[in-house]
Amino acid sequence: MKVYNSVQELTLLINGEERTVVVRPSDTLLRTLREKLGLTGTKIGCEHGDCGACTVQINGKPVKSCLVLAVETVDKEITTIEGLENDRLKQSFVHNHGFQCGFCTSGMLMNADSLLHDHPNPTDEEVTRYLESNLCRCTGYEGIQMAVTESFYKKKDPDSHS
Repeated sequence: MKVYNSVQELTLLINGEERTVVVRPSDTLLRTLREKLGLTGTKIGCEHGDCGACTVQINGKPVKSCLVLAVETVDKEITTIEGLENDRLKQSFVHNHGFQCGFCTSGMLMNADSLLHDHPNPTDEEVTRYLESNLCRCTGYEGIQMAVTESFYKKKDPDSHS
């Protein structure tokens, strides 16, 4: 186990680009992304791992960045909402009104993208299960669920669910 006693310079792979940053041992990935690297698409919510607004992908898996120390992410691939390339999913959120205030949207998109990567043909139950760790206080989740489902169908057959 590596022990960090003072500030540390790290090189992190974020959205396909190496970024160098100086952190304290206690700096979370969330705070590092936003405050030191200017990647503000990842939102600060509860900072306890309950809301999912801070969800990013680490090595392709959704992770709540408020629960991860920046020093733990060395030699791992981090993807934030700024690096998410799933335009079909983003457009589906717009088309289905999968957001209102937009605060939870980046975390929802990161989880939904992971779902579609892991389960290219997700059931309604799988969609619900993947998104249940993200809270939304505005939409009632129906538009979000429809957006993920539509994104899958458009991938499979561009003419379905038009």
